[in-house]
Amino acid sequence: MHVLVAEDDGSVAAALVSALQRAGHSCTRVARGSDVLLRHRDAQVVLLDLGLEDMDGLDALRRLRAVSEVPVIVVTARGDEHSTVKALSLGADDYLVKPVRLHELLARLVAVTRRYTPPEEPTHVRVGTVDIDIEARRVSTGERDVSLTPNEFGILVSLARRAGQIVTRRQVLDEVWGDAYATSSRSFDVHLGQLRQKLPEITITTVRGVGYRCEGAG
Repeated sequence: MHVLVAEDDGSVAAALVSALQRAGHSCTRVARGSDVLLRHRDAQVVLLDLGLEDMDGLDALRRLRAVSEVPVIVVTARGDEHSTVKALSLGADDYLVKPVRLHELLARLVAVTRRYTPPEEPTHVRVGTVDIDIEARRVSTGERDVSLTPNEFGILVSLARRAGQIVTRRQVLDEVWGDAYATSSRSFDVHLGQLRQKLPEITITTVRGVGYRCEGAG
């Protein structure tokens, strides 16, 4: 599996990566919480230290859980009960205190990923009269083909895959821009407005303070 190793200590990170690679896994190592938020979509499991370069690991975990259910194992020097309970309450799947026994880490890695079933990604979605072929990147309604930019298409797919449900702004930013906390998210509003104009056949309702809901118009 592909493991995202978030560890600010270079020697510890090197040891973890080496052990994981010897066990047949591939790895990406980062030292910043912001990079966890940028690169988690490529990983099947995250090993998360709580002492990162740019933010506390608990804050990174809280932000990650707002957009992703990827398995997370906290690997940290913090052995106090408060940190353990806080990490687990924020959504960590397991908690290991350094120094870590590598065979135990590998076993826990397998265990947490066994319990996780990634959501199935549909290749075709229909909302009302709007037909979305995700693989072909084609949108049509009736006999009319609708031309969308890559970002407009990404927003549509993110919302349409959960038609009738509320999707948060951060979820859309994470899936389309790869950054749930993008400072330039103003472009999201522009693309969303264009999408609404191009597809009056669907209704994208803004649920203030929560997110957006996509439904067939009428």
